[in-house]
Amino acid sequence: MQEISNFFNKLGGLVWGPYMLLLLVGTGVFLTVRLRGLQFRTLVYALKQAFGPQGRREDGSLDEGDISHFGALMTALSATIGTGNIAGVATAVVSGGPGAVFWMWITAIFGMATKYAEGVLAVKYRTTNSRGEMSGGPMYYIERGMGAKWKWLAVAFALFGTVASFGIGSSVQSNSMAQAMQTSFGVPGWVTGVTLMLFTGFVVLGGIRGISRASSVIVPFMAVFYICGGIFIIGMHTGLVVPALEMIFRDAFTGQAVAGGALGTVIRFGVARGVFSNEAGMGSAPIAAAAARTDHPVRQALVSMTGTFLDTVVVCSITGIVLVMGMMEGGAFVKPELTGAALTTNTFDRMMPGPGGWVVTFGLVFFAYSTILGWCYYGEKCAAYLFGESFTWPYRAIYTLTVLLGTVVELDVVWAASDAFNGLMAVPNLIALLALSGVIVSETKDFRQKRRSGELA
Repeated sequence: MQEISNFFNKLGGLVWGPYMLLLLVGTGVFLTVRLRGLQFRTLVYALKQAFGPQGRREDGSLDEGDISHFGALMTALSATIGTGNIAGVATAVVSGGPGAVFWMWITAIFGMATKYAEGVLAVKYRTTNSRGEMSGGPMYYIERGMGAKWKWLAVAFALFGTVASFGIGSSVQSNSMAQAMQTSFGVPGWVTGVTLMLFTGFVVLGGIRGISRASSVIVPFMAVFYICGGIFIIGMHTGLVVPALEMIFRDAFTGQAVAGGALGTVIRFGVARGVFSNEAGMGSAPIAAAAARTDHPVRQALVSMTGTFLDTVVVCSITGIVLVMGMMEGGAFVKPELTGAALTTNTFDRMMPGPGGWVVTFGLVFFAYSTILGWCYYGEKCAAYLFGESFTWPYRAIYTLTVLLGTVVELDVVWAASDAFNGLMAVPNLIALLALSGVIVSETKDFRQKRRSGELA
């Protein structure tokens, strides 16, 4: 068993190496150029679409789809806003230095173009399944957009996504929740596991509509709660804000706050954690985007694009800035002994004694739960593509069981495998984004022309 675990650990290290990070960011840069910096020009409009009137025509009828723009965005955010925003940022700051926060921002800026492209293709090539629900995502736009001869690539993505869902989606998240509840409140792991399994099963039985409804409540509430907690801490220590930002920007180009000037380390950890947090290019978010009620692929794509902005530029920034402020002594960055969620909890508690630690603990618990819900939908759609719609219910049952197992059993092999397969998901997806970039540009022009003519709002 240890040999299998070592194999997947090595595979994960290879998959998530510099070549993959370069491909992910490079695809974002390429799409940014082809789309003429669309994410900069349309962000305000995109945010209005995300939080404005949802998928309804002038005559009162609904656009084609299962859930609203907002619901699709919250479902996608439920899977991306998670432990990466709390533990992942802390790991980046400790291992890469304060400058890693800057490179997370850069990754997000170009990742917005990638997320937009995924959204366009997800809606354009989606299909209606036997239950009358929308099915879409990389496996569909690979097969339908690139042609039947590329179906093997679509199958590969669906396989990688199914396997990854049982680790990064369910057991890893439930394990993080169990540890947080055990540390903060003394709740035994099995109690957390059984409770979480029941709550998960209750929600996922309702399919995408149930997941969307739950995500539309949990994600905004916890995001606002966590952001307000972070902003309150920043407001309590305003004298540290400017020095912390100066440290972030200076270290981003010198790397002198860590490893004696290892600039490559700063960039690598910043990019890696940025990608891990917002999942731009991984191919997971477009599965949720495909379910949205929308009158044009570009409209939902713009909404999807805001997810990367909210996840990384907003939530991760709060964590990163508070951490750098907390790690500064006499104007210098002091590398802490702690890392991950423990460091974020400790820093928030020191900066705001009492409620600070609770902000992180509740954030971990609810963010992890929302990630479990979002990834259930991703894995379900991947499994249905491989084995047919009849496999949906068995998949949900197995997935719900792994939520419990993650809290009571050591699953090192599963975690290592899911991490590797999560990275492998990006390969077929990025190939499709590059191959179908002309379609993305064409749809963008079509939307712009229809808005100018008054055909679309």
